[in-house]
Formats: sequence, C-alpha cells, structure tokens
Amino acid sequence: MKMFNIAKRVFLFVAVNILVVMTIGIVLGLLGIHNKLPEGMYTQLLVICLIWGMVGAFISLALSRIMAKWLMGVRVIPPNVGDPALRELVQIVHSLARKAGIETMPEVGIYESDEVNAFATGPTRSRSLVAVSTGLLRNMRREEIEGVLAHEISHITNGDMVTMTLVQGVINAFVMFLARVVAFVVSRAMSRSDDDRGGGLIYFLLVMVFQFVFSLFGAIIVCWFSRWREFRADAGGAELAGRLKMISALESLQQFYEKNVESTTKEEASFQAFKISGKQGGLLRLFATHPPLEERIARLKKVG
Repeated sequence: MKMFNIAKRVFLFVAVNILVVMTIGIVLGLLGIHNKLPEGMYTQLLVICLIWGMVGAFISLALSRIMAKWLMGVRVIPPNVGDPALRELVQIVHSLARKAGIETMPEVGIYESDEVNAFATGPTRSRSLVAVSTGLLRNMRREEIEGVLAHEISHITNGDMVTMTLVQGVINAFVMFLARVVAFVVSRAMSRSDDDRGGGLIYFLLVMVFQFVFSLFGAIIVCWFSRWREFRADAGGAELAGRLKMISALESLQQFYEKNVESTTKEEASFQAFKISGKQGGLLRLFATHPPLEERIARLKKVG
C-alpha cells in the first residue's frame, strides 16, 4: 500500500507536468508560434521545463524539513523531554497521529516567536515535522492547541506538503516556458531582424518581465489551492480532535487577531505572516493562502 501511494504521487506529478507542457505545446502550435522559433528551441524548451519542474519540486520537497528547522530555528523535542508542558505537546501530536493512521510518528518541534503559529512539513508521512511557536503555547488553552495540532496532522495525512510542492513545481515550469516563448516572439517583433534571433539584453529583460507577470497569475492558482486545502484540513482536524475543539481553536485565533490588529507594526506583520486573518480585500484576497477565519468557522458550524 505504501509503494502504491508513492507510485500514485509520482504518477500524478509526472502526468500533470506532461499534461501542462503538452497543452501549452498544442495551443502554441495552433497559433503557429513554433514556426517563429529557431530550429530546435521549441522542443528544447519543452524538455527543459518538464525536467526543471520535476527536479525542482523533488529537491524542494526533500529539503522541506531541513529548511524549516534552519529558517525558523525549530528545536526538535525528544519524546522523553523533562519539561512537562513540552512532553504533553509531543504526546498530543503522537496521539493524533496514531488516530490518523500514521505509523511513523512525526517529529515535534518548537521555535521562539510571539506569533500564534503552527505548521507541518516534510516529504512524506513517515518523514514529517509538526512545529509550534512559543506564542501559541502561551496564548492557547490545551483543547485549542489540540485543535490546531489536529489541523496540522490532517495536512500530513492529506499529503498536502507533497501536493502543494508539485503544484508549485508545475506552475513554475509553466511560467518559465511561456515567459521565454513570449519574450522571444516579442523581441523578434521589436528587433525586426532575422540575425538578432531575439537574443541579447532586450530578450533577457522581456523574460524577466514576463516571468514576473506570469508568476503573479500562477500565484493566484497556488493560493486558491492552498485555501481549498485549509478547509479540507479543518474538516480533518474536526474528525481527529472533535468539531468543538477545532472551532474553539479558530475562534481563539480570530480573537487574538482582533485584539492585536491595532498593535505595533512588528506584531501585526508577524501575525500576517501566518496569513489566517482573512481581512484582505479586493485583489489581495486572491493572494491569501488561508481563507477568512469567519468562513472557516462558519463551515465547521454548518456541518454540525
């Protein structure tokens, strides 16, 4: 079963990459753009984007735990730690993990920060990490902490770290490919010279511009998927810890935000890094990785 799940993820990744690249190739072929590219460039770009998307995604996924520990300063807590509060934290995570059917227990970590935050990462269910901030431990009751941790365990069981990495890899491959094709066509039109071949400074600048623009559109897709998976993790957390604990955890986060919304710029920016306030409006809401807290709470209450 384990090998089947791994094979299924690899197949999904490869299939999506091939589908995206082939779709772009068909569209550009119908538009006749391939006739304007230098001989071999079109095929080379397709191959490079496919390889880049696959390799980049797998490297990012493999290093996710290491990077999280390094960038966030996460300290892994041993199960036999002497501190009763930390030992209880490990016990809660492991209890929820066993309930979720995870055989190899996740690493449990803590990092110094006033923000109320927790996250899960790792390349597989058996090599995962659940980390919480000291601010979360200080500002939440036990049942609320359990709700937050159940949400993170649900991310692991759903394979969200893998899926998000693969989606981002596909989007990046798409951005790289389309930016270079469009930049070549535009630079050729601007130069009006068959000898230039669209190279040089103009082509380079156009690639940078188009990569930025297409990356914004790609980010909208990634953020939409991230918001969808948050609703799914909330539902999974409610099954593991109980719906009332999950609702209580979200309501506590909402109260914390409302209490600190007029605090110092540093504290507000710290909480915004969690991106769970959901107060963004207009176009900014398209780039929110988490849905508004009131929507998440309402969904859980509606289920009951």
